[in-house]
Amino acid sequence: MAGGGGTSSSHELSGRLEGILADREEPWARRAAMAAVIELRLLAPIAAPAVVVYVLNNVLSISTQIFCGHLGNLELAASSLGNNGIQVFAYGLMLGMGSAVETLCGQAYGAHRYDMLGIYLQRATILLMATGVPLAILYAFSRPLLIFLGQSPDIASAAAIFVYGLIPQIFAYAANFPIQKFLQAQSIVAPSAYISAAALVLHIALGWVAVYGLGMGLLGASLVLSLSWWVIVGAQLVYIVSSERCRRTWTGLSCRAFSGLPEFLKLSMASAVMLCLESWYFQILILIAGLLDNPQLALDSLTVCMTLAGWVFMISIGFNAAASVRVGNELGAGHPRAAAFSVVVVTALSFVITLAMAVVFLVFRDYISYIFTEGETVARAVSDLCPLLAATLILNGIQPVLSGVAVGCGWQKLVAYINVGCYYFVGIPLGVLLGFKFHLGAKGIWTGMLGGTCMQTIILFWITFRTDWNKEVEEARKRLNQWEDKKQPLLLPTD
Repeated sequence: MAGGGGTSSSHELSGRLEGILADREEPWARRAAMAAVIELRLLAPIAAPAVVVYVLNNVLSISTQIFCGHLGNLELAASSLGNNGIQVFAYGLMLGMGSAVETLCGQAYGAHRYDMLGIYLQRATILLMATGVPLAILYAFSRPLLIFLGQSPDIASAAAIFVYGLIPQIFAYAANFPIQKFLQAQSIVAPSAYISAAALVLHIALGWVAVYGLGMGLLGASLVLSLSWWVIVGAQLVYIVSSERCRRTWTGLSCRAFSGLPEFLKLSMASAVMLCLESWYFQILILIAGLLDNPQLALDSLTVCMTLAGWVFMISIGFNAAASVRVGNELGAGHPRAAAFSVVVVTALSFVITLAMAVVFLVFRDYISYIFTEGETVARAVSDLCPLLAATLILNGIQPVLSGVAVGCGWQKLVAYINVGCYYFVGIPLGVLLGFKFHLGAKGIWTGMLGGTCMQTIILFWITFRTDWNKEVEEARKRLNQWEDKKQPLLLPTD
């Protein structure tokens, strides 16, 4: 029996999907159409709410930067450097370590091992909370660190004030990402969307009061952002403990969460390296731009473009989560054809949506910067960068989904090597060369780094296209056996 509402139907639909794809008697087009309908029924409850969750959570940061931007250009640059140069370090690390939960929970859920999901959640939370301690120390020394990296002392000092208020957010991340992956693996995403929407309304109200009403400036803006993330964490915990849908997957705190932590840490670090290299990549663009001749204009224009790219990227991240869940569930259930078909459907949907967004930004390229700041000089710089923004959005319609496939399959270590080569041995050096040697400024830096992203996307596409999905089912079987409690038999259905 299922652990909660909707579980039996999702497993039944998954079995029907695999059966349709395996039926060679039906014409290919008819099988594809029928399979697409079933896949969309399985995908929609994950992808749509996940997109909403990631967009709303990103709007928390965007609204904070808007509050800061209307205080002045220095404050906009400082909040950008704090959010995109320092805070993203913790975000990438925590999100990366949390993706280990995504792999294990997704495959365990597909294999009907519901009891292990709560154990994975607790193990990950313990490790991420411990990781948050050295990160908090790093935040405390953000000003000298930014100056050491060559940033302007004025901007570094203002950014440090902003970062101090983000220290509580580190530990909210440590709790949130394992919770998020735990729920996503069970296709429970809509409650998180409602919680994020409520938290955003509260955040905007409190942010306005703190920044303008009480005059707390940068520190007040970042403290409210930290508080909003803890509201999200607390509400999700209440849902998990009280919901009937989590009855089988959450059975309470367990001492088993402290067993196997060194092995779990290794898997988490492999996941962290993969996603950190990815999430930090374009944030390095912000840091490098601070070394240009006119750093404030470069930072302001890039802040607008990267914030918009980050907003659309949240849509792709929602599809990333959906791809990971769908692939992990199907591999755990022993359905290789359904796993492969899910990859095609999710990638196509994400690409179409991001392509449409790229066209919208190109059409309104002369006006979009006024959302963040009233400066005409920044508006012209943003308009000049918009073609690169559009190209980035189109690539981001494909690349994050393929990364989600990698997480669902447990390929984190392989993708980490690909990211190092494409991003840090090609993209960044090429960007520095174009930006400084050829005097193309922010546009040159972005163009070079976009080349690294394009190379990485092509490689991931080729690997996914060449994947032996029957072999991946066997790998999932081995992984679950490794992480399973040895006293309990592993139930893995076979077709």
